[in-house]
Amino acid sequence: MEALHETKLKQLELKANQIRQDLIKMLLEAGSGHSAGPLGMADIFTALYFHILKHDSKHAEWPGRDRLVLSNGHICPIRYVAMAHAGYFPISELKTLRKLGSRLQGHPHRLSMPGLETTSGPLGSGLSQASGIALAFKMDNLSNRVYCAMSDGEHDAGQTWEAVMFAAKYKLNNLVGIIDRNNIQIDGFTEDIMPLDDLKNKYESFNWHVLEIDGHNMREFVDACAMAETIHEKPTMIIARTIPGKGVDFMENKFEWHGKPPNREEADIALRELRTLQGQIEASHID
Repeated sequence: MEALHETKLKQLELKANQIRQDLIKMLLEAGSGHSAGPLGMADIFTALYFHILKHDSKHAEWPGRDRLVLSNGHICPIRYVAMAHAGYFPISELKTLRKLGSRLQGHPHRLSMPGLETTSGPLGSGLSQASGIALAFKMDNLSNRVYCAMSDGEHDAGQTWEAVMFAAKYKLNNLVGIIDRNNIQIDGFTEDIMPLDDLKNKYESFNWHVLEIDGHNMREFVDACAMAETIHEKPTMIIARTIPGKGVDFMENKFEWHGKPPNREEADIALRELRTLQGQIEASHID
């Protein structure tokens, strides 16, 4: 993997901020959708699409591409925005989110959009899909890597743990899971609903290599993905500790923002905060 130099890191940070702004605009236009999770994963998806993944937006079905499976499909707005910025489709199309006939549905539909590898829906199925893809690559002696973005809450689903065992059994070292460890789900905090910790020890007991990172530190994330490439005997799980609603003060760490979009007033406040880095710089104008 290409080294992440300081200049590139600054570019990625600026890109993540712009992606967050476009996310807010898209959710406002749609009038429905999820806010907290997508904002919290903006840095991860920016790093994936603009530094880590081997992909080609102009040739979305390129056989040599890495595969990115989105298990927690409800955070697809952040994937859509990252894909638009990466050139898969016009940024203007983001305004069609959740509209009748749109390619940008509330959960990704693989056949609707080039570059989407799977159709998401029921939580807990993504790691199984990713494991199957990774095993197929190994059977064909191909070097493609598979990344699976997951929520912490979906670990309540038993199918997730079936996939955890499967991936370890077949030593899928070409598979990297990424857990959005934001500690919330739709009904509250994960540790109140169904305690998950210690996730690191759980995965290690299933014979995974586990790395814990700050999910808003793109250097840490890139380094973790690079480290995963050196692990040859087992799959890797990256536990990314994130802040749901990251970048928008009134959304941060509020599970109530799991599944609702901002209204006009809230969107204006959110955009102002993002453009000023939560008040660190003076905004010259607000759209």
